[in-house]
Amino acid sequence: MTSDCPFCARIAAGEYDEDMSLSGETGRGVAVFEPLKPVTRGHLLVVPFRHVRDATAEPHVTGYVMEHAGRLLANLGYQANIITSVGLDASQSVFHLHAHIVPRRPGDGLALPWWSGRQKREPKS
Repeated sequence: MTSDCPFCARIAAGEYDEDMSLSGETGRGVAVFEPLKPVTRGHLLVVPFRHVRDATAEPHVTGYVMEHAGRLLANLGYQANIITSVGLDASQSVFHLHAHIVPRRPGDGLALPWWSGRQKREPKS
């Protein structure tokens, strides 16, 4: 835990909705909680208990976080983006590894640069 990290502080205070651990090993679990400013209804963060700066710092922990995010999303049963960022230029604002589960719904207004929201059409012959 890092004293100046808001996610470490939430975890230390027990301010999370779920404690998921596949292995049962101390420090290998993840916390699941809603971000302070959710972008859609149901937006969640999957955060390792262990303080890791970002997805590149300890890739095995990143894999563990993504596995939990995938399992959680499968249980929730809705369509969503699973997103993590590395660095300020990539919109990382809290430097503790975390994955966003962002539920998506038709017309939700969330724009992603690689998707216009329209289905691709087959080229006409």
